[in-house]
Amino acid sequence: MIDWLSRFIPSPISVSWSERIRSCVGALIGITITGITMRSFNQSGALVPFLVAPMGASAVLLFAVPASPIAQPWSFVGGNLISATIGVTCSQFISDPVLAAAAAIAFALCAMFAFRCVHPPSGAVALTAVLGGANVHALGYGFVFAPIAVQSLIMLACAIVYHALTGHRYPHTRHDSSATNDPGESRRGISRVELESALRRHGELLDIGTDDLASLLQEVQMLAYARSFSELTCGDVMSRPAIYIPTRTSVKAAHDILLRHSIKALPVTDESDRVIGIVTRADVRGCEETACIAETCDRCIERGTVRNQETLVDSLMTTPPETVEAGTLLITVVPMFAKHGHHHIPVVDSHGRLVGMMTQADVVSGLYQHSHAFTDMQRAA
Repeated sequence: MIDWLSRFIPSPISVSWSERIRSCVGALIGITITGITMRSFNQSGALVPFLVAPMGASAVLLFAVPASPIAQPWSFVGGNLISATIGVTCSQFISDPVLAAAAAIAFALCAMFAFRCVHPPSGAVALTAVLGGANVHALGYGFVFAPIAVQSLIMLACAIVYHALTGHRYPHTRHDSSATNDPGESRRGISRVELESALRRHGELLDIGTDDLASLLQEVQMLAYARSFSELTCGDVMSRPAIYIPTRTSVKAAHDILLRHSIKALPVTDESDRVIGIVTRADVRGCEETACIAETCDRCIERGTVRNQETLVDSLMTTPPETVEAGTLLITVVPMFAKHGHHHIPVVDSHGRLVGMMTQADVVSGLYQHSHAFTDMQRAA
């Protein structure tokens, strides 16, 4: 029983306090201006009420949830006018107030669906036309114009001006779907056509516009991608198995391995496979000239720029080498390539044993593949 009741606990509201205060002030201003304006027009003692109760519910929608489809201008004004007209008609042709009220709500809702102007407070407008008492009944169809049409337009004008002054977008206009569906959109994620198709299959009225839903999904995708990128590790992008040499390897053998595998650096390991150094093409050639680095081994030997071929790599390797563990987040390693001039970094396990090699090309390739895999996953979802 407790578990069942706990399901009715409302979810936390994700609206900031500044937005809550802004909404409250807007509703205060809207109702005040509407009431004062109507009262100034009603100095002659006419029967027109200066405020009708449904305007309070409409104020909540217009100022607190302005992005909702049911708070847009056509939904607000159109729903009120249609409901008021149907409510007056039912009150005049159905004598029983209960039946008249029920019919007014049912027909008003049906008409709002037909004219695409569903506005929940408009149901209260239809009910007011039936149960508003002698003063409302005396107005007849004049009730549609005053107070409903006049108050709706005043409230709408207040909402548009207030949102504009406070830097908030209202109304939320519908974008042209033909303009937003470019040929490459389906490759980037969820297209508008797919989104509208899903909403039609859902079959229920959701309190969010298609454009706002598309924008929200796109932002969620970007956040998910940023999170997934932040979780990418060096072990995810490194090259394996790594080519390495022991400390007792000669310079000539190291140089042959570099050329055979078209690589620029070799990790040097001890008997336990722990990385203790790194040797590059420049190291084994013993030449600091850029031109020599680009030449073949035979040419360098002819020029006498290679060290004694029997020299062991442990005498010329760089120590201690810059290494990273396989579980290190890639985002923390990128600056080592971008700012510190590293071109190749050995990847080790928690015991310092070599498990892979990471180069600038591996980073770029890993990010590229990760981006495409993420896009494919979103499209499949």
